[in-house]
Amino acid sequence: MEFEELYKRLEPRLKKIAGFYGKRGYCFDRDDLYQEMTGHLWDKFKGGVPGGINDSYIIKGCEFHILNYMRKEREKIHRVSMEEPLNENGDTLRDTLPGNITPLDVSVDRKMLVDYIMNNGFSKREKDVFALLLEGHTVREAGEKLGISHVMVVKLKNRLINKVTKLV
Repeated sequence: MEFEELYKRLEPRLKKIAGFYGKRGYCFDRDDLYQEMTGHLWDKFKGGVPGGINDSYIIKGCEFHILNYMRKEREKIHRVSMEEPLNENGDTLRDTLPGNITPLDVSVDRKMLVDYIMNNGFSKREKDVFALLLEGHTVREAGEKLGISHVMVVKLKNRLINKVTKLV
């Protein structure tokens, strides 16, 4: 059996597993986890795939591999206390961060989503609508600025939402 054949057969299920664990609040994204599982699959393939092993067994092995990988890597993450003094003056991380109501992880996630939308697979018109709505313009104002009807802005906005929800 060729690796490409095995890979094509297992790819959709490996991506689904990577997506599942990538959404669970870990610090790993689905692409990293998918790549790690693919690397594991290649290492096992080079060692020889024993006869009689079905795809489910191989996939479960890849899943166990990334669970172990996440456990080991999570232990290496350096956690910082918001209350622990950072310097000789006793300043804490909480004191140095801006008084923003939005938690840092939420604002980072939002920034990453905005960057993704602006750089990947969205039409120019969708990006324009997104940028105007992000600036706080109403649907009607966005339509006026772009020279299109507010109904078209709503359609573009809904198309954007559908595309983003498929990604997440």
